[in-house]
Amino acid sequence: MDVIRKNTPTREDMAQNKYLAPIAHRFLSPELWRFTRRSVPRGVALGLFAAFIIPIGQIFLSAFLALPMRANVPLAALITFVTNPFTLPFWLVIANRIGDFALRIDAAAPAIATAKANSGAWAFMTDLYQVAGATVVGYLVLSLVAPLIGWVISGWVWRAVVSRRRAKRLKMMEARLDQRLGAQ
Repeated sequence: MDVIRKNTPTREDMAQNKYLAPIAHRFLSPELWRFTRRSVPRGVALGLFAAFIIPIGQIFLSAFLALPMRANVPLAALITFVTNPFTLPFWLVIANRIGDFALRIDAAAPAIATAKANSGAWAFMTDLYQVAGATVVGYLVLSLVAPLIGWVISGWVWRAVVSRRRAKRLKMMEARLDQRLGAQ
């Protein structure tokens, strides 16, 4: 958590951004910067949605979506880095496989049209269309499914962290009480 807090932009950093200046007063609202049990899963879900739905401007999209949803702005912006230039090949392959599964291009195409399209000059264009179409559909599916999964997992993780902290606090309070009672 310390690494995340150290690397996330501060409220002041985002307020000084020239693109966010017109609505910076809304970003400075403290409720958008707190880590609460409701704002954290919302921030994760919005960050994942923005990460997969568009390739450029993901951070700004997640920050703008976080305003009306009352989600955690820095977490939403940070989660968008799931899709970065280093992980792009991995996500392209995953999106392509998901798109192939969703579209079932090979099974749906008539055999005669496929044979004519796969011969000659159109073979490259047909293959490119199938790969690009499947990848786009895969990204759309990822942009809908990943936020749901992220919301559920972050909610579970949040509950586990809070319950662990609460149990630790209770043990410390119990130890202090035992110490006080034992001293009397």
